Amino acid sequence: MESFNRLNDLYFKKLLGDKKRKNLTLSFLNGILNKDDENCFTDITFLDKDNEPLTLDGKLSKLDIRADLNDGTQVDIEVQVCPFKLMAERSLYYWSKMYSEQLEKGAEYKKLKKAIAINLLAFDYLEDERDWHNIYNLLNVKSHNKLTDHIEIHFLELPKFTLRDMRRIRTSEAWIAYFSGKYSKEELEEIAMTTPAIKEAVEFEDTFLQDKIERRAYEQREKAIRDYYSYMSAFKEEGLEQGLQEGLQRGLQEGLQQGLQQGLYQQAIQTAKNMLKDKVDINLISKYTSLSINEIEELKAKLDM
Repeated sequence: MESFNRLNDLYFKKLLGDKKRKNLTLSFLNGILNKDDENCFTDITFLDKDNEPLTLDGKLSKLDIRADLNDGTQVDIEVQVCPFKLMAERSLYYWSKMYSEQLEKGAEYKKLKKAIAINLLAFDYLEDERDWHNIYNLLNVKSHNKLTDHIEIHFLELPKFTLRDMRRIRTSEAWIAYFSGKYSKEELEEIAMTTPAIKEAVEFEDTFLQDKIERRAYEQREKAIRDYYSYMSAFKEEGLEQGLQEGLQRGLQEGLQQGLQQGLYQQAIQTAKNMLKDKVDINLISKYTSLSINEIEELKAKLDM
């Protein structure tokens, strides 16, 4: 079997979206949100959502895990495996829905709780950022003071992640190392010595792969992803080829048109010169050659020199 894709939507949902393993979800969230033992989240309630995708994009690219934490904080985890240029806009849109849905009609704004969006990306997205983990809030553009702590959007870019010291690893790094697929089972076992949740995740992974039904569903999802990339590559190549052909054709047409226009213009100049030599009225020359009066007068001045 090829290397296991831990960002496969079915697997990810079963690993971190199941209340039977909410201790793993809490470990992931507390690590990513940099919580210590004193202020860590201690419980999580998953909100039932229809995660079975209905479209090709949904099937291949996204999975939401939506939950409430013990202090009322709302959290949404989205996995994105296919490059998507409008990731920021989409994340902000889903964050706004998560935030606004807290209030029922007529409820007071003071009941609103913090909402956190976490985007786990299998591709480079933030071109101007070097770190793999970037956090966005709502700040004053001059003072950089935070307006409110109710908005928090995280981008975790797996390709940018490199584990520097396996002996001094943070929980967030342990989870990203696990999902990145860059590290062997032996290396993950070493990581698990400092992060027990990773050991449990690896054990669940083994159980998942031994289940024939789960494994078959996983493989079907992976095939869908490969087919998607294959189709997109073919469409892209076809589009480039078609664009090149259209560009060449347009270039030839424009070139011919420019050449024809240049030839007609030179012919008009020569006709105007001949008519000037025959003392034809300038207005009449302009009528028959379509040259302006100024152009004809310039030609006449050169001929008189």
